[in-house]
Amino acid sequence: MNILLTGGLGFIGSHTATVLAAEGHEVVIIDNLCNSQRQTLDSLECITGKKLPFYEGDVRDVPLLKEILKKHHIECVIHFAGLKSVAESGADPLKYFDNNVGGSIALIEAMQAANVKKLIFSSSATVYGEPQYLPYDEAHPLSPMNVYGRTKLQVEEILQDLSKSDPDWSIVCLRYFNPIGAHESGLIGELPQGIPNNLMPYICQVVSGKLPHLNIFGDDYDTKDGTGERDYIHVMDLAEGHLAALVWLQENPGCHAFNLGSGDSFSVLDLLRHFEEASGHKIPYKVVDRRPGDLPEYFAKADKAKNLLNWQAKRDLQSMCDSSWKYQEQLSKLVI
Repeated sequence: MNILLTGGLGFIGSHTATVLAAEGHEVVIIDNLCNSQRQTLDSLECITGKKLPFYEGDVRDVPLLKEILKKHHIECVIHFAGLKSVAESGADPLKYFDNNVGGSIALIEAMQAANVKKLIFSSSATVYGEPQYLPYDEAHPLSPMNVYGRTKLQVEEILQDLSKSDPDWSIVCLRYFNPIGAHESGLIGELPQGIPNNLMPYICQVVSGKLPHLNIFGDDYDTKDGTGERDYIHVMDLAEGHLAALVWLQENPGCHAFNLGSGDSFSVLDLLRHFEEASGHKIPYKVVDRRPGDLPEYFAKADKAKNLLNWQAKRDLQSMCDSSWKYQEQLSKLVI
């Protein structure tokens, strides 16, 4: 199958590209490199043994998208492209609505013009908001607590309306929990621009000496050790979830949402200890005030994905930390 990945050089997109290529799919990538690196393409080609067509461009560029869809006879799009910092989304909401919502509308317009009506959308557990019960299942009320989450929910709602207006569309919205880890080769992983917003790359930069210590935002939550608990999922499990969704949507029109999570919750200190074991380094940290809007705990109920997609997370927290450390060691040998 010919598949276009928007944002395909990013963390999740690049790992999904390896899984798709291994299954014999033809992968085409568009990425504007705002939070990714061109050298990831070289790493992908090393892993896959294939030359992957790449376009440096913005998902809001409808003429470019139309050209790519037509030239490569694209049959399905996996839409990763989007901004993802919760903090930045609150400081610059228009930027996030323009990129995440406007970019999705532009992509849909291009797809309609090219008669490509199979789409997998990267959504997020942030669409749920404050938990009314745990674990979150797909029937949980949707009430995001931040601008980033609202952009994801707005796109989901647009896709729902689109599928109702045109029954030829087959759409899957994948609600990610907390992806970490790296490809087993150590050649690709999470490498954000600037100071990381996410916990794992921040820990990696502390261990590598680029940052002095980790800030833990609150140790007085009602959790087992007082720090926030999250549902961490190995990025390769997440990538395999996209492959499972791709298979499923071939026979299932409409718009469908699935949680992709492990179903377990681990604290910040749990993650820290596992990473110390992986790296052999003690990680300095400071406890600081809670961040506004942070939840004590959340985790997924992923039974729907297990039952319908025949998918479930397989890799444990230690393997997530081991693979992240392997990637960090590879990075230390390179000049980024």
